[in-house]
Formats: sequence, structure tokens, C-alpha cells
Amino acid sequence: MMEKTTSEDPACSPEETASESAKVPTAEPPGEVAVSESTREEQVPKPQAPAPQAPAAPTTTKPAPPSEDVPSAPLLLTLEDVSNSSVTVSWEPPERLGRLGLQGYVLELCREGASEWVPVSARPMMVTQQTVRNLALGDKLLLRVSAVSSAGAGPPAMLDQPVHVRENIEDPKIRVPRHLRQTYIRQVGETVNLQIPFQGKPKPQATWTHNGHALDSQRVSVRTGDQDSILFIRSAQRSDSGRYELTVHVEGLEAKAAIDILVIEKPGPPSSIRLLDVWGCNAALQWTPPQDTGNTELLGYTVQKADKKTGQWFTVLERYHPTTCTISDLIIGNSYSFRVFSENLCGLSASATVTKELAHIQKADIAAKPKGFVERDFSEAPSFTQPLADHTSTPGYSTQLFCSVRASPKPKIIWMKNKMEIQGNPKYRALSEQGVCTLEIRKPSPFDSGVYTCKAINVLGEASVDCRLEVKASATH
Repeated sequence: MMEKTTSEDPACSPEETASESAKVPTAEPPGEVAVSESTREEQVPKPQAPAPQAPAAPTTTKPAPPSEDVPSAPLLLTLEDVSNSSVTVSWEPPERLGRLGLQGYVLELCREGASEWVPVSARPMMVTQQTVRNLALGDKLLLRVSAVSSAGAGPPAMLDQPVHVRENIEDPKIRVPRHLRQTYIRQVGETVNLQIPFQGKPKPQATWTHNGHALDSQRVSVRTGDQDSILFIRSAQRSDSGRYELTVHVEGLEAKAAIDILVIEKPGPPSSIRLLDVWGCNAALQWTPPQDTGNTELLGYTVQKADKKTGQWFTVLERYHPTTCTISDLIIGNSYSFRVFSENLCGLSASATVTKELAHIQKADIAAKPKGFVERDFSEAPSFTQPLADHTSTPGYSTQLFCSVRASPKPKIIWMKNKMEIQGNPKYRALSEQGVCTLEIRKPSPFDSGVYTCKAINVLGEASVDCRLEVKASATH
């Protein structure tokens, strides 16, 4: 047992040995108390042994193999996370837990340049991940962990490199608000207040430029916090227009965002206007664009007219883009003035350009010249548009013959049977209406069979049509 204690001293500090020997009697079975007492007895002469002779012991004597009661070193000690005040490590259980079973793990730290190992917790913890908190920013620490059983602590597993306690470096990012991703337009005299959020660790450093140059501190103020930067202009002027670029720096990394600002105002009126021509009820105008557009594009022109009698202005054209126009529907006998405004996003120009001369709409001598009316001659000789059709009838039943005639003037209609006129015979009734000629034969008999003729006569001529009527006698038995 003395050889085992001596070989384990280089791995553990005197403070660890004392703490382990103090814990062993309370946790170990009664049969092993003597072992722990002999360990205490052999620890007494340790302080008297000269320090230079300690390294020579392993070269002269072969260390005893570790006891099967003591667990082996934990596996895969890994650094999981480092922040500005904490360190998190994890490990895997050892291959050999010892015959007496595992009581937990002891995590120890040692600051760089120091020789003392300080346990993180007062007693072994049955966990495979542990976080060391309340560390000072900038510290460099060595970390090791040992598995502990009732027989004592096993050999430690140590990180290869010291752990530097510092903030995690997070790449800088700028979150430009949606309404600032296009040109930000303000009017002259309005305030400009831009709040641009960003992120990054450690605390980023933010700088602004205007068109590639440093900001004018007399006009622009900037306030930068941990998570955003605010650019403020109390009263914007047209000279404040341009590209503002925000740059965020973190540990040699940087992110940039550009914001375009346009400061505008109302445009000036057109430079000049003149009356080109007046004809009928129309007037032609022409003007020149304004010298000052208000630092933005024009939306067009507004054209108005006013007659000399009332002096009231009425809008004729709005947001009209060309610089020439023709105004129609002017009232005859009136005299008109015209004026033109320029317009942009801020509105109409403060003043308008007015024509110097009036447009006089003259009264023209208009004489009506009616055209001579030529009456059309609709005279026409008779012509039948629908002839008579052959017909068969039954005795005792009245029958009718039809035809249609066209003529102007109205023709005289004559009906004939077998070329003999039948006018005035009560057996027949003749009708003529709208050019349709009808002959009704009342209760015909076989004697009424024959050829019937309709003749139309007027001053321009005559026409006739024929048909055959057959009245069949009833069969006798």
C-alpha cells in the first residue's frame, strides 16, 4: 500500500490526498478502515521528504499496478461551451468502475500559472457534464476530472489545452427594416430618425458614413447601443440626401448596410408659357419645364383656364406630362387666360406661370345653306308579286282565290271567269287591301269551275294572272 500511495501522489495534489483520506473512513466498509489508517500513517513523513527527490522515485522503483477497487480515468473529456463567465465540459464513464462501484466524479480547475487544483463541488457528483460558473472574463483554466469510488479517486482525465474564458464571437449582422430597403423619402424640414438593429458578440462597434465620407456632427447625431444604432437629423435639408452606410465591426469581422435617403420639396413653376394659336373654339399652349424640380422627378403638370368675365380658374388637365397641349370646347365670344403648375411628390408648385396674352374666341358668321329636296318618283306599272294558284274545291263550301300586286298609283282590280267580268254578281265578293287581292266564291257548284283571271290596271299599264278552279261533284251511289 505504501508503493501505491507514492505512485499516485504526482497525479493528485496534497490537498486531494487529504480530502480523499478524510472521506474514505465514512464511506468505506469496516474491513478496509485499516487500509485507510495505514495510508494516513504513511502520509505523515511526506512533508519532511525533500521535493527534489520526488521525481527520482519513479526512475528507481517501479510503481505498483492500480488497485482493482479504484476506477480508471474518465473517457473523452470534451469542452462543450465557453461564455464570458462559465465553462461547460462533458465526459464519458471510465472503462473500469472498480469492484466497489462508482460514487461520482470530481471536477477540478487550476488557473494558468498556479499549481493548486481546486475542486468545483464539495463532493463527488454523479453527472457526466458540469458547468463551472462565476469565472472572471479573460481567465485561462486547466480542467481535469476523476472518477471516485469508496476506495479513492482514480487517475484524472485532463484537457490538452487551457480554456480561455471569453465571450463567444458571433458574426455581426444588420437587420435593415423593410421600409428602409427602398429609397427613404422625406420633405425639407421634417425629421429623419432611423433605428437600425444589429447583432453580434462581443459588443459590436458601429460607424456611419454619408456618401463615403464621415458624418457632419453639426447636422447628424448618432447613438449606438448594444443592439441598434440610431441616426437622427432634426431638420432635413436637400443636402442631406444620399447614401448612408452603416458598418458593424466584431473582432475583425464586419457587416455593412446602405440606406438611400432623398429629401425633397415642392418644385418651381414652369419657366415660361406662351399661346401658340387660337382657332375656332380651340387654343394651343406651350411651356418650358421648371428650373427646380424639388430634388425629385416631376409627376406632371396641371393646366387651368379662366375666362375674362368671371376670373374663376378651372382645371383642364392634371398630371399632364408633355409641354404642349390643345384646349378645346372654349365658349364663343369669351376671352381666356391660361396657367400651368408643376407637380411632384410634395404637391403642386407654390405658384403658376400665366399666359401674358388672352385667347379671344371670335364669333364666326355662320349661314345655313339647306340643300334642295328632290322628290323621288315612286310611280310603277302593275306587277303581280304573288300569282293565283290552281285550286280544287268541294261543292257547297265557300272558297277563296288569292294574289298580290304592286303598282303606283293604286291600280283598278278586275276579276273575270272564262274571260268574262263577274263584277256585280252576288255570288262573288272581291276584296283588295295593301296590294292583296281576294276573290271569295260563295257555296260553289260544279257550274262554277273554270279559269279565273285577276287584272290590275293603272295609268302606267296593266297586268293579269290566271288560275283554274275545279269544283268536284259529290259521288252518287
